[in-house]
Amino acid sequence: MSGDDKALAVRLEHCAKTFADGTRALLPLDLAIGAGETLAFLGPSGCGKTTLLRLIAGLDSPDPGGRVWFDDREVTAEPIERRQVGMVFQSYALFPNMTVAENIAYGLKVRGMPKDRRQARVDELLAMMQIGPLAGRTIDQLSGGQRQRVALARAIAPRPRLLLFDEPLTALDAKLRDSLRLEIDALLRQLGTTAVYVTHDQAEAMALGDRVVVMTHGRIAQIGSPHQIYHQPADRFVAEFVGLMNRVSGEWRNGWLHCAGGRIPAGEIGPDGPGDALFRPEHVRMADAGRAHVRGRLAASFFLGDRTRFLVEGIGERPVIVDMVGPVDLAVGASIPLEIFSLTIVAAGQDRC
Repeated sequence: MSGDDKALAVRLEHCAKTFADGTRALLPLDLAIGAGETLAFLGPSGCGKTTLLRLIAGLDSPDPGGRVWFDDREVTAEPIERRQVGMVFQSYALFPNMTVAENIAYGLKVRGMPKDRRQARVDELLAMMQIGPLAGRTIDQLSGGQRQRVALARAIAPRPRLLLFDEPLTALDAKLRDSLRLEIDALLRQLGTTAVYVTHDQAEAMALGDRVVVMTHGRIAQIGSPHQIYHQPADRFVAEFVGLMNRVSGEWRNGWLHCAGGRIPAGEIGPDGPGDALFRPEHVRMADAGRAHVRGRLAASFFLGDRTRFLVEGIGERPVIVDMVGPVDLAVGASIPLEIFSLTIVAAGQDRC
């Protein structure tokens, strides 16, 4: 990219959003998005991630005092059509009375691009998205995956400096989501455009985001790389929302969590008393009696192809999930000795980690 097409940096200052009925959708926050970065917003429904996207797009305005910057230009009062952004929606938002080619060309036509240049750009995008044979079809003749490719092509046709994705793959089946996720990742790396991607799908956020913003109740819980979010969660919410997480409650005494199934080592965490240990399924394994920290009973097992998942009862309030590579044959009800070799969080009482 060069000139006016270069990726832009986005900055939000003290941005909050309160709706007319008094609902506080977004608490005041500051956020910086680097030029060319893909930032993924992840969180449950109602956490504020789409509201934040709409503030960046110019579809909503922040509460008084909030400011939105594109590079060194304040755009807080500018509508979406002046912000040079492209948007891809869950609902596709395509024109049913137009062909695929006409949908892609629409934004270029509105901007007054000459017909020959417009056609050349449409041909380029049809080839890029591998939908050339569909150019003359109407939208109702397309599958969900084909419609999403058209929506992507239309969004990037005017060469926006910022791409905004609002849960674009939610309506698709799992296999098609995986395929399009790879295509979007390759497309973003090819274009080098700054992108903001809103999703409640953890796999999408972790695969696409250079950084991930985990949100809850209108606030940012943590910002970090996918690796940091997964392996170094800021608090219990992030730890239990992102990926599978085991939690065992008990009593901390001298660096050990004493629980129903035994005791878990965690080193020095502070005063003795009630507390929790949180650990991933891949951070616990079956062990011989001399190495085991806890012991439980096998409640169920599931063969998942590349691994076998066990649910082990009698250690905490909920069954402990254990993932082992390949097929492992154990009978339900068997006594299972476990060694926990890495804790994600150790916490006393209800404290944050």
